[in-house]
Amino acid sequence: MLILPLGKLKPNEKRMYKVRIEKTVQKAIEKIEDPFYSKIKTAILGLAKNPYPRGYTKLKGREGYRIRVAHFCIIYRIIDTMLLVEVIDFGQRKDIYK
Repeated sequence: MLILPLGKLKPNEKRMYKVRIEKTVQKAIEKIEDPFYSKIKTAILGLAKNPYPRGYTKLKGREGYRIRVAHFCIIYRIIDTMLLVEVIDFGQRKDIYK
């Protein structure tokens, strides 16, 4: 197995982040039915490849970033030094900021 230092990636090679989902978020997502469940799952797993996807927003007054999937918001924070994305909150857009 070849291990390259983070600063010396080959051209066209991207770093993969690990995605950690808090237990309360995981339970909330499991209650969602298809087709939204599969869209949400795909969006969260996509954060491993690109933690700054199209349409992301840096939150003001709160730590983290937000992406929208249908009428749901996924709130997450990025720890670049550990290559980690933590999904910290999830809910409908009308309720997530209360």
